[in-house]
Amino acid sequence: MSMSDPVADMLTRIRNAHMVKKKEVNMPASNLKFAIASVMQQEGYIESFSVAGEKADKTLTIKLKYYDDKPVINLLERISKPSLRVYAKSTEMPNIMNGLGVVIVSTPKGVMTGQNAKTQNIGGEVLCSVF
Repeated sequence: MSMSDPVADMLTRIRNAHMVKKKEVNMPASNLKFAIASVMQQEGYIESFSVAGEKADKTLTIKLKYYDDKPVINLLERISKPSLRVYAKSTEMPNIMNGLGVVIVSTPKGVMTGQNAKTQNIGGEVLCSVF
């Protein structure tokens, strides 16, 4: 069975793993999921991630981050969906929790935070928000 929204599945798996206080979560890997995990690690929301396997059987493993036994990620929300894509210009990039959170954007120069896209003056598809 095919998945209609693999990014939403990734975010849901991370939210569910945080609810039961798991140390890591596994999911099918893709280049987009790898890029999102990379941005989340750079911003300090996850400890690390790795990809194992070959070709179609690749698995992305994300080590979750906790502080004082509470998840570092409080809010993880999908913004652009397959049924309703959300795009933003560099001047209209969303601001999450007055700058405390980040928005992850897919741009022509790759997946990055909304703040990085704003400084590089490029827009793109707003994938998700993390706080």
